[in-house]
Amino acid sequence: MNANVALIGSGNAFFTDEGIGLYAGKYLKENFTFQPALDIIDGGTLGFGLMPLLQEYEMVIIANTSSDDSKAVGTIEVLSGEELIANQGIKKTANEVEITEMLQICSMAKHCAAATMISIVPEDIISVSVEVTPALRAQWDRYIEVIVAELTKCGITVAQKSEVMSLDEILEQFANPSIEHGKGF
Repeated sequence: MNANVALIGSGNAFFTDEGIGLYAGKYLKENFTFQPALDIIDGGTLGFGLMPLLQEYEMVIIANTSSDDSKAVGTIEVLSGEELIANQGIKKTANEVEITEMLQICSMAKHCAAATMISIVPEDIISVSVEVTPALRAQWDRYIEVIVAELTKCGITVAQKSEVMSLDEILEQFANPSIEHGKGF
């Protein structure tokens, strides 16, 4: 742990839009600097692996999808951990279930990070592809802006680097992981 705040990119890169939280984490890691330090973590489908992160950090932001059929595809929502617990979260995928359940369990522990989930409603989490649908690509810049705004609320100054890695380059690294690219992340 290098910082008091962690950004966890969560999701499954093999199921199209479900990987968008991972892609956002990688995009921010490659294209921005952070003061004070920010730990950006490849959360994948963490499950119980989320628990120690919620207990070690002061603040945790989770970038993920939310399979909420009552909202339009591409809708971005920011919810606190308390709101997720109270509403029982959206629990359509295993990953969504695990995040809500880990927040519930950790809320009873001696220390639990102040958690925020920034989710986007996916179009396709069924197709096996390292890709983002056109509907979510149209919301990509806004999704990143919302994450940056939440980081700023946590007291982190975010500055864009001069050279920017595109979403397509990020997808390529996830589709073809290598040691050179940190296995994708």
